[in-house]
Amino acid sequence: MNGENINIEAKPLRVLISPLDWGLGHATRIITIVEILQKYDVQVLIAAEGAAALLLQTEFPGIKILSLKGYRVRYSRSKKNFIFKLAGQLPGIFASIKRENRWLKKVVMDHKIDAVISDNRFGFYHRSIPSVYITHQLFIETGKKWMNDLAQKIHYKYINRFTECWVPDFEEGITLAGKLSHPEKLPNVPVSYLGPLSRFKKEKENISDQLLIILSGPEPQRTIWEKEILQQVKKIPGSVILVRGLPGNDEKIAAPANLTIYNHIPARELNTLILRSAVILSRSGYSTVMDLFALQKAALLVPTPGQSEQEYLADYLHLDQHLFYSCRQHEMKWENIFMLAGDFLENRPVEDYLSLNEQVIKKWIRSLRASK
Repeated sequence: MNGENINIEAKPLRVLISPLDWGLGHATRIITIVEILQKYDVQVLIAAEGAAALLLQTEFPGIKILSLKGYRVRYSRSKKNFIFKLAGQLPGIFASIKRENRWLKKVVMDHKIDAVISDNRFGFYHRSIPSVYITHQLFIETGKKWMNDLAQKIHYKYINRFTECWVPDFEEGITLAGKLSHPEKLPNVPVSYLGPLSRFKKEKENISDQLLIILSGPEPQRTIWEKEILQQVKKIPGSVILVRGLPGNDEKIAAPANLTIYNHIPARELNTLILRSAVILSRSGYSTVMDLFALQKAALLVPTPGQSEQEYLADYLHLDQHLFYSCRQHEMKWENIFMLAGDFLENRPVEDYLSLNEQVIKKWIRSLRASK
């Protein structure tokens, strides 16, 4: 069912959207944006590659996916080497930013694009058409103040090349990203708080599984944690489901008797699995946090070792907002998962984010049509 007619013209608006390739979270959270754009008769194209492209093609089989090389960042195997590993890849990242901007200029002309939306891709802007940048990290937490200041300065340099910035969080009241989305100083371009972005919908489901484990994030940490999980899950009483976060992968791995494994499942099926599970175990990536908030599920959040942003989010949501339990990977007490996560299930506030998503995006569509 289409949304209300907001000056639909004979020639539909054509919007190109692209997510960052650091894990699948950036790809999953643009699903809501694509759905709203389509609701208002906007023709959407997506630029992505690899796992993100496979996931989005599964969700939107009718949408054209343009191949755009990602930044292909790899994380270190240990926390102490994280910064050095990332720093060594900076020249390649900056080269990727320049390359994607050159690529975009040609694609905008070839495909007659009216506007672009970038989820954290620094070079995905165009000086001649409206360009939106999406991020929840207006403040970047690195673990060191001088690096925080430098990272924010560099980040704002890129954000200010866009027409506007959308922040997937609430502007006031309960916030899911804390200081990351509410810094002391905002970028120079207009900033709109979009509300949390989640592809999932809360529905009534009976609990049939004890634990659902959702793996995500870049390598090699995804695989490192997976190996630990396969060893430790034997300690969990009852049924356990593991979603590996590997779209397009047909590999089968050995599993304990109480464990069911999926390499990847579509959003609708994952929505049902989450609702049917008593407790969720996952990383504290922001897209996962938004999904769990939307479904009001008890969860234990385990940040990726060395990822300061995830460590901040895990602590903030546990200690400040009391929304989810969290612990570090080396502190995991597998036998206490249900008790610890369940303590945070009661009295969780429910905020209206769906109408806020649509309100911001519909206003943007109106402005695009008015300027044509």
